[in-house]
Amino acid sequence: MTVPAERLLVDLLREDLGKTGTKDGCSVGVCGLCTVQVDGAPMSACLLLATQVDGAAVRTIEGLASPLQDAFIEEGGFQCGICTSGQLIAADALLRAKPEATDAEIADWQMGNLCRCTGYYGIARAIAKARDAR
Repeated sequence: MTVPAERLLVDLLREDLGKTGTKDGCSVGVCGLCTVQVDGAPMSACLLLATQVDGAAVRTIEGLASPLQDAFIEEGGFQCGICTSGQLIAADALLRAKPEATDAEIADWQMGNLCRCTGYYGIARAIAKARDAR
């Protein structure tokens, strides 16, 4: 696929590839709504040019199917849903990098994703539940 040099990854994903699970909330890399995994690492798609990930493995929420999603449902890890895709992608990256992540590490990892609905407790419980189920 040929893309203009200035095309942001978030726009390529949403507009060109139809991967609308990745949201653009702030456009400055603060809110976490646009979190994707690039070669397994969580990154803000609103800050990346599409050309910067040429040849890399980019994973969006559409490519995530895991017990983590079930844990989010069971533990009330979302309410309005706007942050859910970013939370799930970041949590998946954490559990892949640190399968035995402590509760403190889970809390630290969440700081890159804003949630105004849940207060993070349901999200943290869901991540811990998925960790413990491994």
